[in-house]
Amino acid sequence: MSVLDAPVASAAPAAPTTGLTPIFVRLKLTLLRNGLRQSSGRRAVFIVSLVFTLLLAAGQVLGLVLLRGNADAGTVVVLLTGVVALGWAVLPLFFPSGDDTLDPTRLAMLPLRPEPLIRALLVSSMIGIGPLFTLCLVVGSAIALAHGAAGVVFAGLAVPLTMLLCVALSRAVATANVRLLNSRKGRDLAVLSGLVIAVGIQFVNFGAQRLGRAGGLSTLEPAGDVVRWLPGASAVASVDAASDGAYGTAVAQLLVTVTALAALMWLWQRTLVRLMTAPDGSTLAAAEPTREKASGRGGLAALLPEGRTATVMQRSLRYVARDPKTKAAWVTALAVGAIVPLLNAVQGTGSVYFACFAAGMLGMQMYNQFGQDTSAFWMVALTISSPRDAYVELRARAYVLLLLTLPFTLLVCAVTAALIGDWRSLPGALGLSFALLGSMLATGAVASALFPYSIPQEGAFKNVVPGQGGLAWISILGGMVAAGLLAAPVIVPTVWMHVTDRHDALWLMVPGGLVYGTLVGWAGLRIAARRTAARLPEILAAVSKG
Repeated sequence: MSVLDAPVASAAPAAPTTGLTPIFVRLKLTLLRNGLRQSSGRRAVFIVSLVFTLLLAAGQVLGLVLLRGNADAGTVVVLLTGVVALGWAVLPLFFPSGDDTLDPTRLAMLPLRPEPLIRALLVSSMIGIGPLFTLCLVVGSAIALAHGAAGVVFAGLAVPLTMLLCVALSRAVATANVRLLNSRKGRDLAVLSGLVIAVGIQFVNFGAQRLGRAGGLSTLEPAGDVVRWLPGASAVASVDAASDGAYGTAVAQLLVTVTALAALMWLWQRTLVRLMTAPDGSTLAAAEPTREKASGRGGLAALLPEGRTATVMQRSLRYVARDPKTKAAWVTALAVGAIVPLLNAVQGTGSVYFACFAAGMLGMQMYNQFGQDTSAFWMVALTISSPRDAYVELRARAYVLLLLTLPFTLLVCAVTAALIGDWRSLPGALGLSFALLGSMLATGAVASALFPYSIPQEGAFKNVVPGQGGLAWISILGGMVAAGLLAAPVIVPTVWMHVTDRHDALWLMVPGGLVYGTLVGWAGLRIAARRTAARLPEILAAVSKG
């Protein structure tokens, strides 16, 4: 029989998927082990994180166990579980690189079916420090609420359901946004994660203070009544209901979690199939630039006059809108500059002059102006041939800062005065803000010329390259002290008017602070321009190390 007479081989069958879950579990453990082998520093960080998590989890479990039998235990546990579930949904957006298996597009070329792949990913996601902490928290919550045989039965169902829901929620959110997380906007989210945590801590502190004055944990009951019917906490709430004998309510709350879990798994599977089979058309819009983009005169740029000032302002505004580090610095300054005076005003412990904190936070953006250019500063340096060119460059950058800062400062001062009800001190706060802002423009421009440093492009939480930390501290702290001293001619008369009860004359501080801040800022830009024109090679070398 010839080769041609041989029977044609049938198509190769699809890869078996019955044992996919053990393979993914081993893959997750291998990724974890190989990651720890990369460096001793990474191993040390992992060990410290694990020990800290275990200690924190042990403390949480102990606290929840001690809460057993308390009248407010159900409310506290339900709210705590809801917050943890919310964290599982949000954290993948801010820390997409925390788990190497969060990107399912790495598996697009493998012959895998959706259902076994979903199960394997779900089980392998249970491995890690985060799931361990969540498991301890959920078990402690169940122990705190379970009373009687019915409570124990519902606790045995609630613990795995809550864990599965948290992990499925995290995976579904990460899969739906995987292309966003791998883009520039995703890197922006990673950079802004520190801001979200900082702002969240401020609101938690504010809530704790209000809670202490309002009468204790009983004030949380209305919020707990709502959260106990939400999927993230309804399973744990069913333990409390079953322990109280409300079996119908317990079953209904458990069904809420089961339904939400089924819906999440269905959405996750549909998103995963679409992601791994549909072409990526994210660059189609970029291939068709609009007329405004082609001319570079769209939006705000169309309102700016021609010349170097308009070009520099447009470039700086694009840094604010597009560069992750610059955007994070501005958003942090705006958020913290508003939170400190407004939260103190709401608590009744603030002053209108706390609004000057907003001007100080935003004025800090003038420091290290050339660091955001990185090695591309050589193009700026080529256009500077005299102190006049350097002055126009710095003045345009200062215009951008004023364009964003002045309206925000006016708004924060007015809102703070309205919350406190102290309108007669508002002129003094405005005058001080103008003087402080002008002083920080002056010292920031000089510090940018004398103490420039490089901002690394990699790393969401690293804003100074190794070896230049001293330059950064000198630039910022020294500049802030100098700015405070420069603003003294406005600070002293303002304090004197308050001490001598001459509040009617505080309105003089508005034009006085505005004129003084303008003159100080102009003088600082002039001094910085001469130093910048004379130190272009040194500045380029300093900002090119990142």
